[in-house]
Amino acid sequence: MKILFICTHNRCRSILSEAITNQNARGLLEAKSAGSQPAGEVHPLSLRYLQQRGYATEGLQSQSWDDFEAYAPDLVITVCDSAAGESCPVYFGKSLKVHWGLEDPSKVDGSETEKEQAFMACIDEIERRVSKLATLAVEQHDRESLRNALAALGAQ
Repeated sequence: MKILFICTHNRCRSILSEAITNQNARGLLEAKSAGSQPAGEVHPLSLRYLQQRGYATEGLQSQSWDDFEAYAPDLVITVCDSAAGESCPVYFGKSLKVHWGLEDPSKVDGSETEKEQAFMACIDEIERRVSKLATLAVEQHDRESLRNALAALGAQ
C-alpha cells in the first residue's frame, strides 16, 4: 500500500509519519510526505527526535504535493487540520483520503524538555497508528470498510 502523508508545510508531522511508517511497517507500506505549501526544509527538531528514537532520516525533505502527481498513492492521509480543509489535487482523485489530526510539536513554545515531550508524544501516537495501519493493510477490506477503519484510527 502506497501512502502519502500531507501537512501544509511538510516539515514536521508528515515528515515524522513518513519516517516512522517506512521503518515500522515491515515492508507492507511505502510512505512519502508532501505539503501544499512546503517550507523547503525539515524542522531540525523533527530530525533530532527521529534520530534519538532510532529512525533513519536520510533523504527526508520538505516537498510539494505537486511532485507526487505520478506517485498514485493508494491512501492520502492529512495530519494537520489546515491540510484537511484544503482540496487535494485532482490527480489524487482515486486515492482513499482520511484525516489523522496530530498536535504540532513544532508549535510548542516552552523549555527544551517541553518541546522534547511534545515531539515524543507525537512520535508515540504515529507509532501506534502505523502499527494498526500495518495490520489493516494485510486484512481484507472493501474500500468503505477500510475508510471507516482508517478514520476511526485517526479519531482515537
